[in-house]
Amino acid sequence: MTRRRSIWLALAAGPVIAFGLSAVAGSFWIAPERVLRALSGWDSDPVSNKIVREIRLPRALLAGLAGVGLAVTGAAYQGLFRNPLADPFVIGSASGAALGAAIVISCGWTTAALGLSAVPFGAFVGALGAVVLVVMLSGLVRGTSLTGLLLAGAAVAAMLSSAVWVVLALERQEPSKAIGWMLGSFAGGDWTIFRATAPWLFVGTISLGLLARPLDALSQGESAARGIGIDVRLTAACVLIAGSLATAAAVAAGGVIGFVGLVAPFLARRAVGNKHAALIPASALVGATLLVLADALARCVIAPEEFPVGVVTALLGGPFFLVVLRGKR
Repeated sequence: MTRRRSIWLALAAGPVIAFGLSAVAGSFWIAPERVLRALSGWDSDPVSNKIVREIRLPRALLAGLAGVGLAVTGAAYQGLFRNPLADPFVIGSASGAALGAAIVISCGWTTAALGLSAVPFGAFVGALGAVVLVVMLSGLVRGTSLTGLLLAGAAVAAMLSSAVWVVLALERQEPSKAIGWMLGSFAGGDWTIFRATAPWLFVGTISLGLLARPLDALSQGESAARGIGIDVRLTAACVLIAGSLATAAAVAAGGVIGFVGLVAPFLARRAVGNKHAALIPASALVGATLLVLADALARCVIAPEEFPVGVVTALLGGPFFLVVLRGKR
């Protein structure tokens, strides 16, 4: 067996193992054989069947899909901006999502749309709205298009973050619900949210995969990309639209979850190299593995209570990058 095949088998095994652990672990532990019987419909215990098939399975799939979306978007944005520290929220989508969710919670809206309940829908619209605002403002910034996007993204993220805290300061009833959303959690994940967010995540990630070759050219610089006939603005727009769809859907599924879009592409790049045709699917596998494992850990740390999954990814991702930076130095 070649080394390359071994690497891909290990990457593919990661999500499978993570899903298995997620089905077993939690405040109520279920033996692996009972999990298999519940999934196959052979288990006569209604409690195990409900926990596995109606709670843990959709939640694990939701976390896996969100991990795929964040990781693939992170890999694409890092190639687009030629910056290994670029993440899915670099152009303000996280702040927009947080503001959308905070406004919905503050106003007490309960109307569902696009198959999503009110808060996830507000986060979805907020994330997309922030990206649209950044793209519009970037045309006012002198310099290259990508530089303008980064500068506009930083400004919009700062303004929207301030607006979030204004909304929370005015909220008298449920500020903790909005703060919990900003910390990230899949506690409410079910088949309804999965069916509503999966198409957006699928469209976004597949579109980014189809842009692998233009991303290879852009990662060498805008001048080099133009030299081989790449339309930099059109490619950047396509990457931003696809990445924003995937990111907004991931945020709608589980809130604002950091570091997955940074760590997963870094690990995938070490395994398969810099070519986006391999990097994007590898990042997807690593991202799914990381976020499903993080969600399982969040359920077990202080069981029967839950830890915010965004806090888990930050606690693991922060030291990881400090070690990496020290090694590079």
